[in-house]
Amino acid sequence: MTSAANPWVHDTARIATVRQELPDVWTYDIELVDPARHANYRFRPGQFNMLYLPGVGEAAISISADPDARGPVAHTVRRAGNVTSALGKLEVGDTLGLRGPFGSSWPLDQAVGRSVVLVAGGIGLAPLRPAVYQLLARRAQLRSLTLLVGVRSPDLLLFAEELEQWRRAGLAIEVTVDRAGADWCGQVGVVTLLLDRLELADPAETLLLTCGPEVMMRYTVQSALRRGIPPGNLWLSTERNMQCAIGLCGHCQLGPVFICREGPVFDWPRISPWLFVEGL
Repeated sequence: MTSAANPWVHDTARIATVRQELPDVWTYDIELVDPARHANYRFRPGQFNMLYLPGVGEAAISISADPDARGPVAHTVRRAGNVTSALGKLEVGDTLGLRGPFGSSWPLDQAVGRSVVLVAGGIGLAPLRPAVYQLLARRAQLRSLTLLVGVRSPDLLLFAEELEQWRRAGLAIEVTVDRAGADWCGQVGVVTLLLDRLELADPAETLLLTCGPEVMMRYTVQSALRRGIPPGNLWLSTERNMQCAIGLCGHCQLGPVFICREGPVFDWPRISPWLFVEGL
């Protein structure tokens, strides 16, 4: 299933499990109530769903599940606005509405034979998580696979236990923090410093995927371009203020682009005029 025949129609979904990841971040494993609809549900890494709570509203939430798994579909949520705060009051077994999946996806077909670098800022690791699963599944086809993660402090590292599993599966991981106590033995500084120091076997054959705060992604792109990674090999997830998911309401418009319909994943040449950084 790519989406309902009518994109405005919600499927009824049920919360299967809830896991607290960080003080303000939870992962909800959601399954469609209709067994046939759930069995046919498919998504691509980087896509999102619209989660709807009657009487509250709906919000665009990235899918953070393994695309090849057939169980409940994970959505990792930071509780911030009305919808995500109301979602936080739901328990296992409660129901909600789901529309989707929507949007573009990470270009994983371009990864074969290349070095792949993923750069995540904070909760930006969640939309990259499905890509990690699929890239690890084809690890033998890649030249190298590296994840660079930046967080404010060590206690805010998302999916900390799973990172160790990914390391054992062949993913090289570097973590940096903005601030830390004396017990932190890792890197301190912004995540772009990790990219500046990363050894690249062949920049021209490196594919970079990044998700996080827009300012972080801008500087990540600057660093990548300085390192010689071609602009067309740089991909960003630019989620912002999506409300209808099909490009009609205009809330997510950025220049001539509707993020929900043409994104959220863009290559740098396509999105750069609207995320312009002076001097780039």
